[in-house]
Amino acid sequence: MIRLSFEKRATEDLEILCRGVEDIISREDLQKKLIRYYQTGQPLIVKEGFDPSAPDIHLGHTVTLRKLRQFQALGHQVVFLVGDFTGRIGDPTGKKETRKQLTEEEVLVNAKTYSDQAFKILDPEKTIIEFNSKWLKNLSFVDIIEITAHFTVARMLEREDFHQRISNGKPVGLHEFLYPIMQAYDSVSLRADVELGGTDQRFNLLMGRDLQREFGQEPQVVMMMPLLEGTDGVEKMSKSLGNYIAVNDPPFDMFGKIMSIPDSLIKKYFILLTDIPMNTILQWEKDFTNDLLHPRDWKIILSKEIVSIYHGSDRANQALEDFERAFAKKESPEDAQILTLTNDDLKDEKIWIISLLLKTGVSHSKSELRRLVEQGGVYLDNMRIADPNSDIQIKDDQFLRVGKKHFFRIKKK
Repeated sequence: MIRLSFEKRATEDLEILCRGVEDIISREDLQKKLIRYYQTGQPLIVKEGFDPSAPDIHLGHTVTLRKLRQFQALGHQVVFLVGDFTGRIGDPTGKKETRKQLTEEEVLVNAKTYSDQAFKILDPEKTIIEFNSKWLKNLSFVDIIEITAHFTVARMLEREDFHQRISNGKPVGLHEFLYPIMQAYDSVSLRADVELGGTDQRFNLLMGRDLQREFGQEPQVVMMMPLLEGTDGVEKMSKSLGNYIAVNDPPFDMFGKIMSIPDSLIKKYFILLTDIPMNTILQWEKDFTNDLLHPRDWKIILSKEIVSIYHGSDRANQALEDFERAFAKKESPEDAQILTLTNDDLKDEKIWIISLLLKTGVSHSKSELRRLVEQGGVYLDNMRIADPNSDIQIKDDQFLRVGKKHFFRIKKK
Protein backbone atom coordinates (compact mmCIF):
# COMPACT_ATOMS: atom_id res chain seq x y z
CA MET A 1 0.00 0.00 0.00
CA ILE A 2 2.85 2.38 0.91
CA ARG A 3 4.71 1.46 -2.28
CA LEU A 4 1.61 2.25 -4.32
CA SER A 5 1.50 5.64 -2.63
CA PHE A 6 5.17 6.26 -3.51
CA GLU A 7 4.52 5.28 -7.12
CA LYS A 8 1.44 7.51 -7.32
CA ARG A 9 3.34 10.53 -5.99
CA ALA A 10 6.26 9.84 -8.33
CA THR A 11 3.87 9.59 -11.30
CA GLU A 12 2.25 12.91 -10.34
CA ASP A 13 5.67 14.56 -10.05
CA LEU A 14 6.68 13.11 -13.40
CA GLU A 15 3.73 14.76 -15.11
CA ILE A 16 4.76 18.13 -13.69
CA LEU A 17 8.42 17.70 -14.60
CA CYS A 18 7.79 16.50 -18.15
CA ARG A 19 5.73 19.55 -19.11
CA GLY A 20 7.31 21.15 -22.17
CA VAL A 21 10.20 18.67 -22.28
CA GLU A 22 11.41 17.88 -25.82
CA ASP A 23 13.17 14.63 -24.96
CA ILE A 24 14.04 12.66 -21.83
CA ILE A 25 16.47 9.76 -21.46
CA SER A 26 14.76 8.09 -19.94
CA ARG A 27 11.31 8.68 -18.47
CA GLU A 28 11.38 5.25 -16.82
CA ASP A 29 14.73 6.01 -15.15
CA LEU A 30 13.41 9.30 -13.79
CA GLN A 31 10.33 7.60 -12.37
CA LYS A 32 12.53 5.06 -10.59
CA LYS A 33 14.67 7.84 -9.12
CA LEU A 34 11.53 9.69 -7.94
CA ILE A 35 10.15 6.56 -6.28
CA ARG A 36 13.48 6.05 -4.52
CA TYR A 37 13.34 9.67 -3.31
CA TYR A 38 10.01 9.02 -1.63
CA GLN A 39 11.29 5.75 -0.17
CA THR A 40 14.53 7.14 1.25
CA GLY A 41 13.90 10.87 1.62
CA GLN A 42 17.16 11.52 -0.27
CA PRO A 43 16.62 14.39 -2.76
CA LEU A 44 17.79 14.03 -6.34
CA ILE A 45 20.82 16.06 -7.38
CA VAL A 46 19.70 18.06 -10.39
CA LYS A 47 22.45 19.78 -12.33
CA GLU A 48 22.66 22.36 -15.05
CA GLY A 49 25.87 23.93 -16.26
CA PHE A 50 26.01 27.58 -17.28
CA ASP A 51 28.49 29.03 -19.73
CA PRO A 52 29.71 32.32 -18.20
CA SER A 53 30.83 33.70 -21.57
CA ALA A 54 27.35 35.27 -21.95
CA PRO A 55 26.34 37.07 -18.73
CA ASP A 56 22.89 38.37 -19.67
CA ILE A 57 19.86 36.12 -19.24
CA HIS A 58 16.95 36.28 -21.65
CA LEU A 59 13.69 34.32 -21.69
CA GLY A 60 15.32 31.57 -23.75
CA HIS A 61 17.63 30.81 -20.84
CA THR A 62 14.73 30.70 -18.39
CA VAL A 63 13.23 27.61 -20.04
CA THR A 64 15.66 25.32 -18.20
CA LEU A 65 15.87 27.56 -15.13
CA ARG A 66 12.12 27.24 -14.65
CA LYS A 67 12.43 23.46 -14.92
CA LEU A 68 15.09 23.56 -12.19
CA ARG A 69 12.67 25.56 -10.05
CA GLN A 70 10.05 22.82 -10.52
CA PHE A 71 12.51 20.27 -9.17
CA GLN A 72 13.16 22.55 -6.20
CA ALA A 73 9.44 22.87 -5.48
CA LEU A 74 9.23 19.07 -5.36
CA GLY A 75 12.00 18.87 -2.76
CA HIS A 76 15.11 18.22 -4.83
CA GLN A 77 18.58 19.76 -4.71
CA VAL A 78 19.57 21.99 -7.61
CA VAL A 79 23.23 22.52 -8.44
CA PHE A 80 23.79 25.73 -10.39
CA LEU A 81 27.12 24.83 -11.96
CA VAL A 82 29.20 27.72 -13.21
CA GLY A 83 31.60 26.50 -15.86
CA ASP A 84 34.37 28.85 -14.80
CA PHE A 85 37.02 26.34 -15.94
CA THR A 86 35.28 25.15 -19.12
CA GLY A 87 34.18 28.74 -19.76
CA ARG A 88 37.75 29.64 -20.57
CA ILE A 89 37.37 27.35 -23.58
CA GLY A 90 33.80 28.31 -24.42
CA ASP A 91 31.19 25.74 -25.42
CA PRO A 92 31.79 24.94 -29.12
CA THR A 93 28.21 23.71 -29.60
CA GLY A 94 26.79 25.14 -32.82
CA LYS A 95 29.87 27.28 -33.47
CA LYS A 96 31.34 27.46 -36.97
CA GLU A 97 34.78 28.44 -35.72
CA THR A 98 36.95 28.27 -32.63
CA ARG A 99 35.78 30.64 -29.87
CA LYS A 100 37.99 33.20 -28.20
CA GLN A 101 39.12 31.99 -24.78
CA LEU A 102 38.12 34.14 -21.80
CA THR A 103 40.34 35.25 -18.95
CA GLU A 104 39.66 34.04 -15.43
CA GLU A 105 38.58 37.57 -14.43
CA GLU A 106 36.08 37.82 -17.32
CA VAL A 107 34.59 34.45 -16.44
CA LEU A 108 34.09 35.33 -12.76
CA VAL A 109 32.49 38.73 -13.48
CA ASN A 110 30.10 37.15 -15.99
CA ALA A 111 29.29 34.31 -13.60
CA LYS A 112 28.30 36.76 -10.83
CA THR A 113 26.03 38.70 -13.20
CA TYR A 114 24.44 35.50 -14.51
CA SER A 115 23.75 33.96 -11.10
CA ASP A 116 22.24 37.21 -9.75
CA GLN A 117 19.73 37.19 -12.61
CA ALA A 118 19.08 33.45 -12.25
CA PHE A 119 17.83 33.99 -8.70
CA LYS A 120 14.86 35.84 -10.13
CA ILE A 121 13.69 32.29 -10.90
CA LEU A 122 15.56 29.86 -8.67
CA ASP A 123 15.06 29.61 -4.92
CA PRO A 124 18.45 30.66 -3.48
CA GLU A 125 17.77 28.65 -0.31
CA LYS A 126 17.51 25.46 -2.36
CA THR A 127 20.36 26.15 -4.77
CA ILE A 128 24.00 25.15 -4.45
CA ILE A 129 26.37 27.20 -6.60
CA GLU A 130 29.40 25.23 -7.68
CA PHE A 131 32.36 26.16 -9.89
CA ASN A 132 33.79 23.31 -11.93
CA SER A 133 37.33 24.58 -11.43
CA LYS A 134 36.94 23.04 -7.95
CA TRP A 135 37.68 19.59 -9.40
CA LEU A 136 38.92 20.22 -12.94
CA LYS A 137 41.92 22.38 -12.00
CA ASN A 138 43.24 19.62 -9.74
CA LEU A 139 43.30 16.92 -12.41
CA SER A 140 46.77 15.66 -13.26
CA PHE A 141 47.83 14.81 -16.79
CA VAL A 142 47.50 11.15 -15.84
CA ASP A 143 43.90 11.81 -14.72
CA ILE A 144 43.09 13.50 -18.02
CA ILE A 145 44.55 10.61 -20.03
CA GLU A 146 42.50 8.12 -18.00
CA ILE A 147 39.28 10.12 -18.50
CA THR A 148 39.76 10.74 -22.22
CA ALA A 149 40.61 7.06 -22.76
CA HIS A 150 36.89 6.32 -22.34
CA PHE A 151 36.12 8.13 -25.64
CA THR A 152 37.23 7.79 -29.24
CA VAL A 153 37.89 10.36 -31.95
CA ALA A 154 35.10 8.75 -33.98
CA ARG A 155 32.71 9.41 -31.10
CA MET A 156 33.77 13.05 -30.86
CA LEU A 157 33.22 13.50 -34.59
CA GLU A 158 29.61 12.43 -34.15
CA ARG A 159 29.07 16.04 -33.13
CA GLU A 160 27.61 17.71 -36.18
CA ASP A 161 29.40 21.02 -35.62
CA PHE A 162 32.83 19.36 -35.37
CA HIS A 163 32.11 17.25 -38.45
CA GLN A 164 31.01 20.26 -40.50
CA ARG A 165 34.00 22.36 -39.55
CA ILE A 166 36.45 19.61 -40.49
CA SER A 167 34.56 18.97 -43.76
CA ASN A 168 34.79 22.70 -44.55
CA GLY A 169 38.50 22.82 -43.83
CA LYS A 170 38.08 24.85 -40.65
CA PRO A 171 40.16 23.96 -37.60
CA VAL A 172 38.87 22.24 -34.48
CA GLY A 173 41.14 22.73 -31.50
CA LEU A 174 42.05 19.77 -29.31
CA HIS A 175 40.92 21.84 -26.33
CA GLU A 176 37.43 21.93 -27.89
CA PHE A 177 37.34 18.13 -27.89
CA LEU A 178 37.93 18.36 -24.15
CA TYR A 179 34.88 20.58 -23.50
CA PRO A 180 32.17 17.86 -23.64
CA ILE A 181 34.49 15.46 -21.79
CA MET A 182 34.99 17.98 -18.98
CA GLN A 183 31.24 18.64 -18.87
CA ALA A 184 30.73 14.90 -18.55
CA TYR A 185 33.25 14.73 -15.71
CA ASP A 186 31.24 17.45 -13.92
CA SER A 187 28.38 14.94 -13.69
CA VAL A 188 30.75 12.34 -12.25
CA SER A 189 32.12 14.77 -9.66
CA LEU A 190 28.64 15.87 -8.58
CA ARG A 191 27.14 12.36 -8.81
CA ALA A 192 24.27 14.01 -10.68
CA ASP A 193 20.91 12.22 -10.86
CA VAL A 194 19.51 14.54 -13.51
CA GLU A 195 21.07 17.00 -15.94
CA LEU A 196 19.12 19.64 -17.85
CA GLY A 197 19.98 21.36 -21.10
CA GLY A 198 18.64 22.48 -24.45
CA THR A 199 18.22 20.09 -27.35
CA ASP A 200 21.43 21.53 -28.82
CA GLN A 201 23.28 20.07 -25.81
CA ARG A 202 22.28 16.47 -26.53
CA PHE A 203 25.79 15.23 -27.34
CA ASN A 204 27.33 16.79 -24.19
CA LEU A 205 24.53 15.55 -21.92
CA LEU A 206 24.76 11.97 -23.15
CA MET A 207 28.53 12.04 -22.65
CA GLY A 208 27.79 12.58 -18.97
CA ARG A 209 25.64 9.44 -18.84
CA ASP A 210 28.36 7.42 -20.52
CA LEU A 211 31.17 8.61 -18.27
CA GLN A 212 29.15 8.06 -15.09
CA ARG A 213 28.58 4.48 -16.22
CA GLU A 214 32.32 4.06 -16.81
CA PHE A 215 32.96 5.30 -13.27
CA GLY A 216 30.49 2.82 -11.80
CA GLN A 217 27.79 5.41 -11.09
CA GLU A 218 24.10 5.23 -11.92
CA PRO A 219 23.70 7.22 -15.17
CA GLN A 220 22.01 10.58 -14.89
CA VAL A 221 18.64 11.20 -16.49
CA VAL A 222 18.98 13.67 -19.35
CA MET A 223 16.16 16.19 -19.82
CA MET A 224 16.32 18.27 -22.97
CA MET A 225 14.18 21.38 -23.32
CA PRO A 226 13.20 22.87 -26.69
CA LEU A 227 15.03 25.92 -27.94
CA LEU A 228 12.88 29.04 -27.72
CA GLU A 229 12.47 31.09 -30.87
CA GLY A 230 12.91 34.82 -30.45
CA THR A 231 10.57 37.66 -31.35
CA ASP A 232 11.19 37.07 -35.07
CA GLY A 233 9.59 33.64 -34.72
CA VAL A 234 12.37 32.00 -36.74
CA GLU A 235 15.78 31.97 -35.05
CA LYS A 236 16.69 30.75 -31.57
CA MET A 237 16.42 33.65 -29.11
CA SER A 238 19.78 35.36 -29.05
CA LYS A 239 21.15 38.72 -28.01
CA SER A 240 23.43 38.77 -31.05
CA LEU A 241 20.42 38.40 -33.36
CA GLY A 242 18.47 41.15 -31.60
CA ASN A 243 15.40 38.91 -31.19
CA TYR A 244 15.69 38.48 -27.43
CA ILE A 245 13.63 39.50 -24.40
CA ALA A 246 15.90 40.04 -21.39
CA VAL A 247 14.73 39.22 -17.87
CA ASN A 248 16.07 42.66 -16.89
CA ASP A 249 14.09 44.50 -19.58
CA PRO A 250 11.87 47.28 -18.16
CA PRO A 251 8.20 46.21 -17.87
CA PHE A 252 7.01 48.26 -20.84
CA ASP A 253 9.80 47.00 -23.12
CA MET A 254 9.21 43.40 -22.05
CA PHE A 255 5.46 43.75 -22.59
CA GLY A 256 5.90 45.26 -26.06
CA LYS A 257 8.41 42.64 -27.18
CA ILE A 258 6.13 39.78 -26.14
CA MET A 259 3.24 41.43 -27.97
CA SER A 260 5.39 41.43 -31.13
CA ILE A 261 5.89 37.65 -31.31
CA PRO A 262 4.12 35.72 -34.10
CA ASP A 263 0.78 34.15 -33.21
CA SER A 264 2.29 30.72 -33.81
CA LEU A 265 4.51 31.10 -30.73
CA ILE A 266 1.85 32.08 -28.18
CA LYS A 267 1.10 28.54 -27.00
CA LYS A 268 4.79 27.60 -26.79
CA TYR A 269 5.58 30.69 -24.72
CA PHE A 270 2.72 29.88 -22.34
CA ILE A 271 3.93 26.30 -21.86
CA LEU A 272 7.62 27.08 -21.40
CA LEU A 273 7.56 30.49 -19.72
CA THR A 274 4.52 30.44 -17.39
CA ASP A 275 2.81 28.26 -14.80
CA ILE A 276 -0.63 28.54 -16.38
CA PRO A 277 -2.26 25.05 -16.20
CA MET A 278 -2.09 23.02 -19.40
CA ASN A 279 -5.85 22.51 -19.56
CA THR A 280 -6.32 26.30 -19.54
CA ILE A 281 -3.72 26.78 -22.30
CA LEU A 282 -5.34 24.07 -24.42
CA GLN A 283 -8.78 25.66 -23.97
CA TRP A 284 -7.39 29.03 -25.05
CA GLU A 285 -5.79 27.35 -28.07
CA LYS A 286 -9.15 25.82 -28.99
CA ASP A 287 -10.89 29.20 -28.66
CA PHE A 288 -8.13 30.82 -30.74
CA THR A 289 -8.49 28.18 -33.48
CA ASN A 290 -12.27 28.67 -33.53
CA ASP A 291 -11.93 32.48 -33.72
CA LEU A 292 -13.39 32.87 -30.24
CA LEU A 293 -10.19 34.39 -28.85
CA HIS A 294 -8.42 37.19 -30.72
CA PRO A 295 -4.63 36.71 -30.96
CA ARG A 296 -4.06 40.20 -29.55
CA ASP A 297 -6.13 39.39 -26.46
CA TRP A 298 -4.28 36.07 -26.01
CA LYS A 299 -0.94 37.88 -26.27
CA ILE A 300 -2.05 40.44 -23.70
CA ILE A 301 -2.74 37.61 -21.23
CA LEU A 302 0.70 36.17 -22.01
CA SER A 303 2.48 39.51 -21.74
CA LYS A 304 0.87 40.36 -18.42
CA GLU A 305 1.70 36.93 -17.03
CA ILE A 306 5.38 37.06 -17.96
CA VAL A 307 5.88 40.68 -16.90
CA SER A 308 4.21 39.82 -13.56
CA ILE A 309 6.74 37.01 -13.00
CA TYR A 310 9.71 39.37 -13.26
CA HIS A 311 8.27 42.72 -12.16
CA GLY A 312 5.08 42.04 -10.19
CA SER A 313 1.41 42.38 -11.11
CA ASP A 314 1.17 46.13 -10.46
CA ARG A 315 3.91 46.95 -12.95
CA ALA A 316 2.44 44.45 -15.42
CA ASN A 317 -0.91 46.27 -15.26
CA GLN A 318 0.89 49.59 -15.74
CA ALA A 319 2.77 48.17 -18.73
CA LEU A 320 -0.56 47.14 -20.29
CA GLU A 321 -1.99 50.64 -19.76
CA ASP A 322 1.14 52.19 -21.26
CA PHE A 323 1.05 49.80 -24.19
CA GLU A 324 -2.56 50.61 -24.99
CA ARG A 325 -1.90 54.32 -24.55
CA ALA A 326 1.08 54.20 -26.90
CA PHE A 327 -0.34 51.98 -29.62
CA ALA A 328 -4.10 52.36 -29.45
CA LYS A 329 -4.42 55.95 -28.25
CA LYS A 330 -1.09 57.04 -29.77
CA GLU A 331 0.03 58.65 -26.51
CA SER A 332 3.35 58.48 -24.70
CA PRO A 333 3.91 55.64 -22.21
CA GLU A 334 4.53 56.86 -18.68
CA ASP A 335 7.88 55.10 -18.42
CA ALA A 336 9.27 56.44 -21.72
CA GLN A 337 12.97 57.18 -21.38
CA ILE A 338 14.03 60.80 -21.03
CA LEU A 339 16.20 62.05 -23.90
CA THR A 340 17.94 65.27 -22.87
CA LEU A 341 19.12 67.74 -25.53
CA THR A 342 21.33 70.74 -24.78
CA ASN A 343 21.82 73.96 -26.73
CA ASP A 344 25.03 72.45 -28.12
CA ASP A 345 22.95 69.71 -29.76
CA LEU A 346 20.70 72.17 -31.56
CA LYS A 347 21.19 74.76 -34.27
CA ASP A 348 18.35 77.26 -34.52
CA GLU A 349 16.32 74.83 -32.36
CA LYS A 350 16.79 72.09 -34.97
CA ILE A 351 18.70 68.80 -35.17
CA TRP A 352 19.38 66.36 -37.99
CA ILE A 353 17.06 63.39 -37.47
CA ILE A 354 19.93 60.88 -37.66
CA SER A 355 21.87 62.81 -34.99
CA LEU A 356 18.78 62.73 -32.81
CA LEU A 357 18.39 58.97 -33.28
CA LEU A 358 22.06 58.35 -32.51
CA LYS A 359 21.54 60.01 -29.13
CA THR A 360 18.84 57.45 -28.26
CA GLY A 361 21.38 54.62 -28.40
CA VAL A 362 18.94 52.39 -30.27
CA SER A 363 21.64 51.93 -32.90
CA HIS A 364 25.08 53.37 -33.54
CA SER A 365 24.89 52.75 -37.28
CA LYS A 366 23.87 55.76 -39.37
CA SER A 367 22.99 53.56 -42.35
CA GLU A 368 20.75 51.38 -40.17
CA LEU A 369 19.01 54.46 -38.76
CA ARG A 370 18.54 55.86 -42.27
CA ARG A 371 16.80 52.63 -43.29
CA LEU A 372 14.61 52.80 -40.20
CA VAL A 373 13.45 56.31 -41.15
CA GLU A 374 12.90 55.36 -44.79
CA GLN A 375 10.85 52.32 -43.73
CA GLY A 376 8.52 54.47 -41.63
CA GLY A 377 9.77 53.42 -38.22
CA VAL A 378 10.31 56.87 -36.65
CA TYR A 379 7.59 59.13 -35.26
CA LEU A 380 7.78 62.50 -33.51
CA ASP A 381 4.58 63.39 -31.67
CA ASN A 382 2.86 60.66 -33.71
CA MET A 383 3.90 62.28 -37.01
CA ARG A 384 5.98 59.97 -39.18
CA ILE A 385 9.43 61.24 -40.18
CA ALA A 386 9.97 60.13 -43.77
CA ASP A 387 13.14 61.96 -44.86
CA PRO A 388 16.43 60.79 -43.29
CA ASN A 389 18.06 64.07 -44.41
CA SER A 390 15.58 66.32 -42.63
CA ASP A 391 16.37 68.72 -39.79
CA ILE A 392 13.76 68.45 -37.06
CA GLN A 393 12.34 71.37 -35.10
CA ILE A 394 12.66 70.49 -31.43
CA LYS A 395 10.26 71.53 -28.70
CA ASP A 396 10.36 70.60 -25.06
CA ASP A 397 8.34 67.52 -23.99
CA GLN A 398 7.99 66.00 -27.46
CA PHE A 399 7.44 62.27 -27.78
CA LEU A 400 9.78 60.24 -29.99
CA ARG A 401 9.02 56.67 -31.05
CA VAL A 402 11.79 54.64 -32.68
CA GLY A 403 10.62 51.33 -34.11
CA LYS A 404 7.90 49.45 -32.23
CA LYS A 405 9.53 49.21 -28.84
CA HIS A 406 11.59 52.33 -28.07
CA PHE A 407 9.93 55.44 -26.63
CA PHE A 408 11.54 58.71 -25.56
CA ARG A 409 10.34 61.96 -23.99
CA ILE A 410 12.52 64.85 -25.24
CA LYS A 411 13.64 67.35 -22.64
CA LYS A 412 15.57 70.53 -23.52
CA LYS A 413 18.24 71.60 -21.07
